[in-house]
Formats: sequence, structure tokens, C-alpha cells
Amino acid sequence: MDRGRLEAFSDGVFAVAITLLALNLVVAGPGHGSLLRQLGDHWPSFVSYLISFFTIGIIWVNHHALVRNIAVVDRTLLFLNLALLLFVVLIPFATGTMAEYLTSADQDAKVATALYGAVFEGMSLSFAAIFAWSLREGRTHRPVPQEARRTAWWRFTIGGLVYLLAIGVAFISAPAALAIIGLVAVYYVFERTPGTAS
Repeated sequence: MDRGRLEAFSDGVFAVAITLLALNLVVAGPGHGSLLRQLGDHWPSFVSYLISFFTIGIIWVNHHALVRNIAVVDRTLLFLNLALLLFVVLIPFATGTMAEYLTSADQDAKVATALYGAVFEGMSLSFAAIFAWSLREGRTHRPVPQEARRTAWWRFTIGGLVYLLAIGVAFISAPAALAIIGLVAVYYVFERTPGTAS
């Protein structure tokens, strides 16, 4: 398969997923209290939207840089990419579910936030699998040097460990878990891993 088709299909999925996030941003409208109160009551939707929007955006930026460096596209890469896209498309669902339950402060809030973290964990593992695939000789135009691979792997995959932590924390405090997931997005805004930096 041509690398361009892989990129085009992936870009379409990223665009749909990031657009679907906005569908969760609604208020009841006139007759349901002041607009300021309604906006305040929906703070989880706005916070989770920002975290999810930037996370999908960061995934897209890093996916673009990683795929641009790929020299050959094989069947394994296509399925790894599909696994990544599966979780990317689940992000709007997990975002809406978590935002709906976050302020209930009960078991449902904890489960919804753990689900949100689990979707990000699946996305992280899928992306890590693509990165691992790219480290094999002859698969990229500019391979990560052998001596830098361990550091690059650690920097690239640390988010997956933090998502696991957030899933555990969700069962103690859903808002704290959401904050941890948000910090991963902040980290990857600034982190530039060899092989993905443009």
C-alpha cells in the first residue's frame, strides 16, 4: 500500500474524531436557568473537551511525523494503525461519558473516568506498537540510532504508564484522574521524541 493512502485514511479518521468531540458541548437553553449557571454546570464537558481535543491533536501531529519517516508500508503496520484509529474514534464516546458522570461523585463517576483513561491507554499502547514497528531496520528513512532507542522508547511510551496510574486513581478520585490525564497531554505538547519530531 502507498504511504499516502495510509496517511489520508488516518487523517480522515482524526478529523472525524476531533469533530465528534464538539457534539458533547451542549447546554439546555433558555428556560433552564441563566446561561452562566448552565455553562458552570457543564464544566466537565469543557475541560474534558480541551483535554481530548489536544490529545487527538497531539496524536495527529506525532502520527504525521512518524508516518512521514516510514519507508515501507506492510500489512502489520496497517493493522497496527487500525488499532490506533479504533481507540482514537472511541475518544469522543469516552469523553462524553466521563463528562456526564464526573460530578456525580459516586461509583459511576469513577468507572466513567477509568473508562476514559482506558481508552487513552489503548491508544497509547497502539501508538507504541507502531513506534516499535518503526524501529526495525529498513522501515524508516531516518532510523533512530541504536544508542538512542532505549531513551526514545521510554520518552515515547511514558504516557501509557501515566494512563495506567490515572485508571487506578480514578477509583479514588475521578477529578484527580482527569487532571493526571490532562498532564499527559501537556507533556506531549512539549516532548519531541526522535523519529517523531518534525
